[in-house]
Amino acid sequence: MAGAGAGGASPSPSPLPPLPAYTPGSAQPRLNRPVRERYPQIRPTSGYGDPRITRTGPGPGAGTEQEPERSSKLSARLALALTVVVGQLWGLTIVVDEWMTGDTGTAWWGAGFLVLSFLVVLGLWLLDPEDR
Repeated sequence: MAGAGAGGASPSPSPLPPLPAYTPGSAQPRLNRPVRERYPQIRPTSGYGDPRITRTGPGPGAGTEQEPERSSKLSARLALALTVVVGQLWGLTIVVDEWMTGDTGTAWWGAGFLVLSFLVVLGLWLLDPEDR
């Protein structure tokens, strides 16, 4: 007598087609079934043709800038602050170099420059308190 998988007649007709032979890829046998058996709710038209899907994304305007004036103001402030920080690093390099060579007068003027540039950044920070 031939088996059901060999194409012979079986005693009771089965509504499902015979299952293919699976190559195990997981230690859990339940995960080795095809996707259509693991997730019967997913149909070939799921996504674009599924009536349960009513919204396809976050909507128009998502991810774009909502306040361009505020963004430009913050970008300008950030660029100015970064310029001051780079100037402070350059000034610190000069001050340390002058201090090490023994020219303390120039080093003190450079230290004053560093304090002044720090006060500029502090003033930028205090400029708009509601923006923090």
